[in-house]
Amino acid sequence: MTSNQRPRQIDISLQPKRGKGKHSTSDQRILSWTQEDRERAAEFVHSDPWRVQRITSEFVAGFDAFAEVGPAVCIFGSARLKPESPIYQAAETLGQRLAERGITVITGGGPGIMEATNKGAFEHGGESIGAGIELPFEQGINQYVNTGLEFRYFFVRKVMFVKYSHGFVFMPGGFGTLDEAFEVITLIQTGKLPRTTVILFDSSYWGPLVEWIKTTLRDGGFISPGDDELFTVMDDIEEVARVMADHVIEAHENGTERG
Repeated sequence: MTSNQRPRQIDISLQPKRGKGKHSTSDQRILSWTQEDRERAAEFVHSDPWRVQRITSEFVAGFDAFAEVGPAVCIFGSARLKPESPIYQAAETLGQRLAERGITVITGGGPGIMEATNKGAFEHGGESIGAGIELPFEQGINQYVNTGLEFRYFFVRKVMFVKYSHGFVFMPGGFGTLDEAFEVITLIQTGKLPRTTVILFDSSYWGPLVEWIKTTLRDGGFISPGDDELFTVMDDIEEVARVMADHVIEAHENGTERG
């Protein structure tokens, strides 16, 4: 620096330059709460900038909650099935078997298949996570979770499912289950998600859809050869648990686990 040069000074204040005279400070303004402030705040909390803050807070809360989750499997399926359903009972068995192998189960936290899987893990000493979603109709987090989160935004919740799960099991379900299944498969197909084990349980439910994928999508050139092999259809829940547990444990031991 030459003798006639001065050090560069950067003004980091966001406050506009004011003339001389008394004016309010930033602290004073943030601590004020007038009627005008209330009206402005009520309008702002419904604005997009505020929604961005809420979305950010959901990511932070999710990352905090999942930060120490070990090897985990995400299980999807219908919220409508009752305990007397064979599919519900299969999901409960799956949760139990995974818990017995020290694997965390992650579900949407609701009733039906989600409840069954959480129950199987919870009642056998496993780590049971439920990531719920705000819906127009009441659902809530089922009672069989060790860690329960309630998200406002579907896409934030989906990031948590995908980021922290080492494998995916899709039981029979409705549009939500189909949405998650196709999303996971698409992420793998496009290379956004590393190749991982995806199991569709119950060929009587998934069979017609898989046939359509093979004959209409694959044979019609809408997907590439091999894309119809990004998932496996299985009917034996004990085998599902074994295959998934082996995959997750191997990935963990090899240091290739996700999250």
